[in-house]
Amino acid sequence: MTQLILINVWQHHGVVFGQGGAESGKDGGKKKAKNAAGDSGGRAELSPAPQYIDERLTLYTKLKAEHESLMAERAAKDSKPIKVTLPDGKVVEAESWKTTPYQVACGISQGLADNTVIAKVNNSVWDLDRPLEDDCSLQLLKFDDEEAQAVYWHSSAHILGEAMEKVYGGCLCYGPPIENGFYYDMFLENNEGVSSNDFPCLENLCKKIIKEKQPFERLEIKKETLLEMFKYNKFKCRILNEKVTTPTTTVYRCGPLIDLCRGPHVRHTGKIKALKIHKNSSTYWEGKADMETLQRIYGISFPDPKMLKEWEKFQEETFALKPMNCPGHCLMFDHRPRSWRELPIRMADFGVLHRNELSGALTGLTRVRRFQQDDAHIFCSMDQIEKEIKGCLDFLRAVYDVFGFSFKLNLSTRPEKFLGDPAIWDQAEKQLENSLNDFGEKWVLNPGDGAFYGPKIDIQIKDAIGRYHQCATIQLDFQLPIRFNLTFVSHDGDDKKRPVIIHRAILGSVERMIAILTENYGGKWPLWLSPRQVMVVPVGPTCEEYAEKVKQEFHNSGFMTDVDLDPGCTLNKKIRNAQLAQYNFILVVGEKEKTSNTVNVRTRDNKVHGERSVEECIERLKQLKTSRSRNAEEEF
Repeated sequence: MTQLILINVWQHHGVVFGQGGAESGKDGGKKKAKNAAGDSGGRAELSPAPQYIDERLTLYTKLKAEHESLMAERAAKDSKPIKVTLPDGKVVEAESWKTTPYQVACGISQGLADNTVIAKVNNSVWDLDRPLEDDCSLQLLKFDDEEAQAVYWHSSAHILGEAMEKVYGGCLCYGPPIENGFYYDMFLENNEGVSSNDFPCLENLCKKIIKEKQPFERLEIKKETLLEMFKYNKFKCRILNEKVTTPTTTVYRCGPLIDLCRGPHVRHTGKIKALKIHKNSSTYWEGKADMETLQRIYGISFPDPKMLKEWEKFQEETFALKPMNCPGHCLMFDHRPRSWRELPIRMADFGVLHRNELSGALTGLTRVRRFQQDDAHIFCSMDQIEKEIKGCLDFLRAVYDVFGFSFKLNLSTRPEKFLGDPAIWDQAEKQLENSLNDFGEKWVLNPGDGAFYGPKIDIQIKDAIGRYHQCATIQLDFQLPIRFNLTFVSHDGDDKKRPVIIHRAILGSVERMIAILTENYGGKWPLWLSPRQVMVVPVGPTCEEYAEKVKQEFHNSGFMTDVDLDPGCTLNKKIRNAQLAQYNFILVVGEKEKTSNTVNVRTRDNKVHGERSVEECIERLKQLKTSRSRNAEEEF
């Protein structure tokens, strides 16, 4: 079974995570590491390192030497004067195959060179240390540019990928940037647990990689050579065989990590100023469901034999967008024989779903046609139902406590029109009842309101104006295993034993949950959850450099921080704009604060806390963020 690595990394404005993907080579995840986390059970860096790392690096080193020799020859024989046109129309003289965008930036100012994330040559993103080849236009992009941010996030993903290889020894799959973040997939061949206890080791490795300022090296390699380099990783080989249609493609290296990548990247890992693994990110791992990303489009099939001949005409042409994850997980369960020793098998998916809701039923974010939900399916035996339901309820409480939600529980039992054996229904309902009693929260019996295929526990949460919404679902299903002919071999050798499916969602529709949270907080997000935590406002132009420095310090400490340098606004206007935008804290800096390394603190509700040192302010906000205070502005 694919093993999930679920990691949230708070970095600037990003939340990132990884989820399992492809098949592993012989070294994937097999080596044991010494425990660096004491009794907590966390992992340490593997020793020795996986064999594939040395083999990959040896081949790369040989190819890199050949490439550098070729580039030196090209620079000596083919170099010529070229003209580089900047956005303001200024033309800079340079030499082809020698001059790099970084050198051009240094020629303008060292400050510009240091703050540039990536270059854009003839409207194509370009590594700062990659030589220019001919006359061209050149843009130097800072972090406030979207393309630069994507490069920054993707470079960050490579740092995480390097750490993950050193700790888990598995096979890296995808590692793309996403909006305001990134993730990296990794496949582990075995099924060892991954927990938040591993995070200190990963975090320390990431910090070490950043401190080492490992350069990002670009190398173009022949496809057949790459197949040899990545022979340990079937996922990479499949990508090469199926998606790479050119004779060559590029890899990037930082430290021992070498990965298929179009690039570009930042100059070196030291440009990634802060990368901190968020300790609460293991919630969905601790919920014990293996994350799978299912395909979104499926072929349609009809179980009715009368329609089979008609259907055969269109079988290869008719497809539909996925409205639910249940069938996909059933197919995954059924792709090989199963044993009672494997149960329970837990699968989860955050993928996109589509349902053609009637237009009159669509309401904001609470009901939409395209949505995502934290959808899980637990395949278990009848005698495992009670324990699994208890786990679902504990998981529910852990998640809802974070947001401060209270909830109502209803046990919905066998309806008048049901399918299946009444004795099985009775047994299952009794286990649900026992689980609810042990859970310790008040619940209400809702007789006859279960689905035709199984009893369920309905969970409703109350929003800010007293309305109840159903988000979470815990539903038993006896019929889907029959429809998909799912079986497992029992301990007494019966190979026709049917599993029971538990459908489980905690947030439910993520869009609906966001709508409820938005209303619940009235748009005034608490500090720990806010997308706009800190705004730095300089009193005048002479304080702007200090304001940028303060912003960076809060930024590096994990806060969503911005600075208002708009020359067209007065100080009062900037403060008012920040309050209307619901920044939790507004930090005003003038000459006095600049001299004493302090900030003047006020809140979105215009409560003035006065002058504090930058260090003191950061530490206090960290405390309030960690405690998930609902009124951080007052408690500051």
